[in-house]
Amino acid sequence: MKSARFAEILRLLATSQVEFIVVGMTAGVLGGAPVTTLDIDIVHRRTPENATRLLQALQELEATYRHDPRKLTPTVAHLMSPGHQLLSTTFGDLDCLGTIDDGKSYEDLLSFTRELALSDGLRIRVLDLPALIEIKRRAGRPKDLAAIPVLVATLDERNRRG
Repeated sequence: MKSARFAEILRLLATSQVEFIVVGMTAGVLGGAPVTTLDIDIVHRRTPENATRLLQALQELEATYRHDPRKLTPTVAHLMSPGHQLLSTTFGDLDCLGTIDDGKSYEDLLSFTRELALSDGLRIRVLDLPALIEIKRRAGRPKDLAAIPVLVATLDERNRRG
């Protein structure tokens, strides 16, 4: 993979009017946490119209399944499922997730997000830090547990600054 250009992925998704929420460590980065990540994780609204918009954006990004040597591409049916589509794109790795945290969908997560402005008046939704921390606690994987102290410290600092 070439150097990741995650802002380009987010800009294309927003320009394509894809309804999605940035989750995972990218949400932590966008929330101010001093961490790095190797991919973007999104939970997208699973409606036929949104899946079609997402698929068109993925085609523009030349997305293929990351761990498949045949370089298969996703379909609307894949994007409508609750499963995870782990993709490589021209701008970096993108995981399109139907659900997270034991079945929570876009609609379930929406009230735990904040809007973030990109350039050109584009806006995206990002999972807020308190929700991200709780999801990582419930996941309990070593990499999630290792990130929690940094996320909590970031949230504490933000709260102190007002």
